[in-house]
Amino acid sequence: MSSSYHRLAAARWRIAIVLTTAVICIYFGFIALIAYRKEWMGSLITRGLSVGILFGAIVIVASWLLTWFYVWWANHRYDGRLYDLKRREGR
Repeated sequence: MSSSYHRLAAARWRIAIVLTTAVICIYFGFIALIAYRKEWMGSLITRGLSVGILFGAIVIVASWLLTWFYVWWANHRYDGRLYDLKRREGR
């Protein structure tokens, strides 16, 4: 395999590691807040909306955004480069 494939594979792994780390930090940060700041997470921002519910929704939206970013990156960067490499090598 060419060094171009290795660079592309390394870029994919970097993106995967960064996004995985972000998801883990967001999720476990939320769980840690539930475990260690229970009273604060239960406090109401407005009637029917607690800090915990708001942060839970933020965790979900953040996961969607990180997934969207990966799909965008794969479609606009990775797939095009991989296609070009395969075409150059006649695959």
